Amino acid sequence: MAQTPEQRRRNAKFAKEQEARRGKSETDIKKHQHQKTVSKAPISPIWLILLAFVVFGGLIFELIQRIFFR
Repeated sequence: MAQTPEQRRRNAKFAKEQEARRGKSETDIKKHQHQKTVSKAPISPIWLILLAFVVFGGLIFELIQRIFFR
């Protein structure tokens, strides 16, 4: 059965990871895996900026309206 390009890409990635693991202790491997997972943020910065704009932008517009247009 022929491989799809996606399967080839994933197989190459897996082979590269296995090659990097060879000759290392389990503690070194676990430390490296732990560092990879900790650095990723649960939400992208774009969504944080958009959320802040919606929340704080609305708050600022509301304050301006209450101060100047009672």
